[in-house]
Amino acid sequence: MTGSDAPAVELRGVSVAAAPGTTGAVLHGLDLTIAAGEQVAVIGASGAGKTTLLLALAAALPPLAGELRVLGQSPWSLRPAARRQLRARLFLAPQVPPLPPRQRVVSAVLAARLPQIGLLRSLRMLLAPRLDADEAGRALAALAALHLPDKLWHRVDRLSGGERQRVGLARALVSDAALWLVDEPLSALDPTRAIEAIAALQQAARERGRTLVCSLHQVAVARERFGRVLALRDGRLVYDGPGSGLDDARLQALYGDALSAPLASPPESELQPSAGLPNTMCR
Repeated sequence: MTGSDAPAVELRGVSVAAAPGTTGAVLHGLDLTIAAGEQVAVIGASGAGKTTLLLALAAALPPLAGELRVLGQSPWSLRPAARRQLRARLFLAPQVPPLPPRQRVVSAVLAARLPQIGLLRSLRMLLAPRLDADEAGRALAALAALHLPDKLWHRVDRLSGGERQRVGLARALVSDAALWLVDEPLSALDPTRAIEAIAALQQAARERGRTLVCSLHQVAVARERFGRVLALRDGRLVYDGPGSGLDDARLQALYGDALSAPLASPPESELQPSAGLPNTMCR
């Protein structure tokens, strides 16, 4: 199947390494289908393979084995130019977005628009965003949905860790990508802001028919906000079903002694930009 008839994601026996060129699998033999427009949470202890899964779906990591299809296409059977076109339809939001510290928030948000607009408008938008009222308004609406409208013209290095994380999510809201891949978006947010952020992301995805795959350490949010939850353990899919099916016994088996970890967020001082993420995808 192709186009709108195809699932957003199809994996058949897929194994993936942590980085291109390495052979040790982090994900092992995954079988998975995600329908277009579906909203799915991915949970699991640290090191379970959540980020690796998102990178594989973003066509940033090739499978070691198995068949991977995204938006009806097999990324690694495409020519490089066609693969870049496919990646323009994918949005990857890392846990700590790679935002240039001296950049204005409006430009950081609108960077998600670059794959969809021409070169001249891209340059004007990034260098003189005040001259492009339509795009600036788009950025303002996205920030308002995340309770940050007053930060539109601030510099990124003037923001807190939680504000930077919400700016990274605002990029998704302005993107025209069909598949949103969001990695632990709540780690720097307090509980109230976390619920507001996930609700804004889900509402926008629902209204625009986007597919949302979101990794979470907050098990309660995954169970309460998502109709479908995937659980990874040691790189294997051990649960695929409704959040209501994740009872205490299943969670104990999944997390073991680290059961309390998914309910907590690391202090802001521990959040550092991730190395090695593909900048072309972290728009």
